[in-house]
Amino acid sequence: MNGQILPSPMTVNVSNGSFTLKNNCVISYKTTGAKTANYLISQLKKSTGFDFKTQTKSNKRGILFKTASAALKLGEEGYLLEVTPRLITICASSEVGMFYGVQSLLQLFPVEVFSSTKQAIKKWDVTCQKIIDQPKYGFRSFMLDSGRQFQSVAFIKRYLDFMALLKMNVFHWHLTEGQGWRIEIKKYPLLASVGSKVAKGKEQNGFYTQEDIRTIVAYAKSKHITVIPEIDVPGHSEAALTAYPAYTCFNKVPESVMAFSSHLFCAGNEKTYVFLENILDEICELFPSQYIHLGGDEAPKNDWNRCEKCQHKIVVEGLHNSHDLQLYFSKRLANYLKKKNKKVIFWGDVVYQEGTKLPDNVVVEWWNWRSHKDTALKKAIERGHQVIAGSNYYSYLNFPVTPWSRYKENRTFDLKTIYEQNPSDLEKPNALVLGMSASLWTDWHVQEHMIDRRVFPRIYALTEQMWHVGKRLTFDDFYTQVKLKYKMLKILGIDYGPAMETEIGASFKWD
Repeated sequence: MNGQILPSPMTVNVSNGSFTLKNNCVISYKTTGAKTANYLISQLKKSTGFDFKTQTKSNKRGILFKTASAALKLGEEGYLLEVTPRLITICASSEVGMFYGVQSLLQLFPVEVFSSTKQAIKKWDVTCQKIIDQPKYGFRSFMLDSGRQFQSVAFIKRYLDFMALLKMNVFHWHLTEGQGWRIEIKKYPLLASVGSKVAKGKEQNGFYTQEDIRTIVAYAKSKHITVIPEIDVPGHSEAALTAYPAYTCFNKVPESVMAFSSHLFCAGNEKTYVFLENILDEICELFPSQYIHLGGDEAPKNDWNRCEKCQHKIVVEGLHNSHDLQLYFSKRLANYLKKKNKKVIFWGDVVYQEGTKLPDNVVVEWWNWRSHKDTALKKAIERGHQVIAGSNYYSYLNFPVTPWSRYKENRTFDLKTIYEQNPSDLEKPNALVLGMSASLWTDWHVQEHMIDRRVFPRIYALTEQMWHVGKRLTFDDFYTQVKLKYKMLKILGIDYGPAMETEIGASFKWD
């Protein structure tokens, strides 16, 4: 197993000799591979200062992008990377497979290849080897909470770059919260103008214009990343309900909250569904993703239990209780999106109890290991729903290595714990398990400058679990490989934090 590439490739066979990259290197490709070849050239030019020549016929020297035959069985995202003294060949069945081959190739060059300026390196050598690689899961996501804390467009793009290097292919963007509504909706302008300003802390005001959204979606696409928006309903919606209190149960402006409250969208009011469907119309126009995330977590039913409209809806629809009302609410929105050929993701809360059957376009994201262990995983599979594994223990990277703010000892973990004890790391996943997620929540004021040190380097353990097929390295060997990445992280300008408590110096601070 190769020690230079993370996440680790499936098979690596190292041989004698090396390939030396030189000025005017020829890079060849046919129709498939053109975009990736140009991407590679742009990366190599910055650090080497070399010029490159391109051609659309095969070459015997330089770098060759080649379309794989079906016999190789590489799948959509797999690749074969072969390095000989004269030629580097990246073979894949698609542009995305070639792109991941490039991500691996870059890690085989001297680490200075990641510099944005020309470096004084005498020889840009790559050891001769043959790599065959493809991912364990087709769904490998990173979730960023922009609802509680707002991040700039530049920051989002920066993280999309990091995701590409880590071979992650889904950006789950949490855009609404009790602390902020972050997306412009033309039909309901108060969502942005009022809902984006309900919280008063640093970096808690702001929203993304529809043009910002299109920019980010296009940038992600260029990195083979799908952006899945999350519009969290019926709970975690205090910011939206501050802008439009008519859709609360009692026509009252709720307080902005960092956690969650019982102030939900009124599920007994038919106008609520019209409001949300109109919002989803614009969301679907902005995000071409097959998936839309509608939250569904942490929705206490105090208000619904006292609301005449909600209680009347329960009776009229023959529902069991207020939890069943949430399933009815979820079903209606999922069916609405089904007409638009969308799948809907809900957090695991929607399968804890019995009630209204959810449609077959519903995917369940299993998260709350802390309180419910693997209940959501098991129940979702029992009911035939696809699952994304992202348990809060140990996939929530906002949980630091050591206590900080309101993150006490029981909400901390290190690289070793993720690598060896992550419940989401399923050895033999059911066929309904789509993949895995990593999450960075920003509750209790995790600002932009604090994010790198929480995400890196621990995310390497999660991407290893998402991608790697085959026998794993021992933790000690894996930890050694992670530490070898620290120089690259510095070059990339990543303010990485500790992987283990032993790395924490006296002057280190999580904030």
